[in-house]
Amino acid sequence: MDTQSAIVEFTRIYLAVFYSGVAVFYATRITTKKRADSCEVVFPGARFSPTWWNHMLFRLFRLTIWMVCLFRWPFPVIDDYLGIFTALYSWPVVVAGDLLLLAGFLFAIAVHFALGRQWRSGIDPRGPGELRTDGFYKYSRNPMFLGVAVAQIGFFLALPSVFTALCLIVGLSVLQRQILAEEAHLSGRFSEDYGDYRARVRRWF
Repeated sequence: MDTQSAIVEFTRIYLAVFYSGVAVFYATRITTKKRADSCEVVFPGARFSPTWWNHMLFRLFRLTIWMVCLFRWPFPVIDDYLGIFTALYSWPVVVAGDLLLLAGFLFAIAVHFALGRQWRSGIDPRGPGELRTDGFYKYSRNPMFLGVAVAQIGFFLALPSVFTALCLIVGLSVLQRQILAEEAHLSGRFSEDYGDYRARVRRWF
């Protein structure tokens, strides 16, 4: 087996294991955090509100990616329906994608744990209790979303195709809409302090 074929087959398994691990991590993390804090930590917003639809779209988007990656491992024929970009499907591009995917996820997880008890999924109408401007937030107003965006770019490179290009467009659009909603919430909650912070620190990096 040549280098190209070996890396493509490795990445087929890698993506299935990676996204299964991501699903297990978040399901476990949310469950244990709810029990430890004795409160809700997932806030999609009021039913059928813009943030609720955004949250549902992101869930569907993550589930679709996971299922495609999981089933293309035992069924490689699925690749025939993904619209592979053959010009990009070379082992250096795929390896770069594998590494970016992992780096983005690990960075997002580092931010996640750095938030400690403040971490929430979505917009908690009662929080946050304080405006976070230290640590990762000294350099980016949305470091966790930055990690997710990098991982999404990595996914596209690891499997360059029409499918992953659509995932990239949808993923970045969902992140941008969530960022705007969270910025509006923080502006209302912290007013002048958030305005000063926004003037000093970039949205992404």
